[in-house]
Amino acid sequence: MKKFIVEIQQWLNHRLRQIVWKRWKKIRTRYVRLRKYGIDHEDAMRLANSRKGYWRISKTPAFHRAITKEKLIKWGLKDMSLLYERRYLKG
Repeated sequence: MKKFIVEIQQWLNHRLRQIVWKRWKKIRTRYVRLRKYGIDHEDAMRLANSRKGYWRISKTPAFHRAITKEKLIKWGLKDMSLLYERRYLKG
């Protein structure tokens, strides 16, 4: 069950990163947001001007540095593995 939860959590994080990227429609918005989240100029320009699809961009290391797991949790995503451990593995 633990492995299943980890896989689902990873897929969900990936999907949420894709949605975030999709919401940033314009190149300027993408560049500004990436810079705001700590991505350097070159990587931000490369990502913002990329013609790759949403799913593929959401896999890039630079985008993972910008939208971290901690940031997703801060935005309201629940960590399913932590919830599972609290409920079933209390000891």
